[in-house]
Amino acid sequence: MIKDDYEKYTDEALIQRLRGGETGISDHLLEKYKGIVRKKARAMYLIGGETDDLIQEGMLGLFKAIQDYRPDRDTSFRTFALLCMERQMYSAIQGSNRRKHQPLNSYVSLSEETVEEHMFSNLVISSPESIIIDRETASDLEQRIHQCLSPFENHVLESYMRGHDYLQIAEEFEKSPKSIDNALQRIRKKVRRTLSETFSH
Repeated sequence: MIKDDYEKYTDEALIQRLRGGETGISDHLLEKYKGIVRKKARAMYLIGGETDDLIQEGMLGLFKAIQDYRPDRDTSFRTFALLCMERQMYSAIQGSNRRKHQPLNSYVSLSEETVEEHMFSNLVISSPESIIIDRETASDLEQRIHQCLSPFENHVLESYMRGHDYLQIAEEFEKSPKSIDNALQRIRKKVRRTLSETFSH
């Protein structure tokens, strides 16, 4: 199959072809989902870990998804891949926090396709059995986090989640890159504190 033709096929069909021995499909899928890995890494940066490390972990999770996915399963490849990415990145955050003796008991994925849709709709709590929190609870948490941030911090967060880097955000708000870095550090602390307060009851 010519590489340009890959877009004509579903992920599931491509995986089926990959299992049949066609080369190049793994690279195509890694490239296709790389942007989503970056978004999730930026979101998880807010609750622990460093973005570059999390991108590597997310890409590893994506690679595992490509290797492990079975086209005959009910779940779409996209859903399976997102789960594998998040698990891999979350495991890295947990390991990092254990090394720092600061166990993280929960995390929120802020990386929806667009911030406007619902940044906090994909909320997962670490427990003996992972619990998917319903949208009502996620919406409440979203409101709590927005309320604890200043107007400037909320704007910085939204710009950051859209993929803008420090220099772009600084230029957007006519601030120094250092002030943006400081704002993101404050946001990290406030998000973590809000999560801790929400799930300690």
